[in-house]
Amino acid sequence: MKKLSCVLVLLFFSLAAFAQSGEWVELFNGKNMDGWKISENPSSFSIEDNTLKIAGPRGHAFYDGPVGNNDFENFELMVEVKTMPKANSGIFIHTAYQETGWPNKGYEIQVNQSHSDWRKSGSLYSFNDVREVYVSDGEWYTYHIIVKDGQATVKINDKVVMEYDESEDKNRPANAGEKKFDRGTIALQAHDPESVIYYRSVKIKLLD
Repeated sequence: MKKLSCVLVLLFFSLAAFAQSGEWVELFNGKNMDGWKISENPSSFSIEDNTLKIAGPRGHAFYDGPVGNNDFENFELMVEVKTMPKANSGIFIHTAYQETGWPNKGYEIQVNQSHSDWRKSGSLYSFNDVREVYVSDGEWYTYHIIVKDGQATVKINDKVVMEYDESEDKNRPANAGEKKFDRGTIALQAHDPESVIYYRSVKIKLLD
């Protein structure tokens, strides 16, 4: 029986790791942070009414679970999020775990309706920024992020708000370093103690 249980566990993780392309897979179970690795300030991340509440000092929750071996290249990400007044957060793509600081690898997609930062939700932070505000604090909305072959599209509630083609960016800074399309995991950001954000679904669809 013990041997059978081990086989079933291995089979589960194998299926999760090799999720078929075109299938949506939920990365957040609504109960705990299993499958996520949190940097700096774990207390900034908590579960409240089956949602992920982010409130507190800087930290990042990096997906570290079995889906796609937490190493994504071409994918779609569907996230349901709600910001409270003056909140700031971010969704990192093609990133990697680091213990402290703002992630050096990959791009950040901004989450911000009313924070003082002028870069608003939908921005590919500092590379293709959005000034318009498309939703209000206190309401749930859907982020749909499509990343494929060096390009990114961001939709808010099905409306395209940002498109970026890395190869066509003539103003790309020479010191961009690892802030580029490559491959890696995703991360959710706790920005500062005054920012309160809720996430209730984080789904991914592998495209390769």
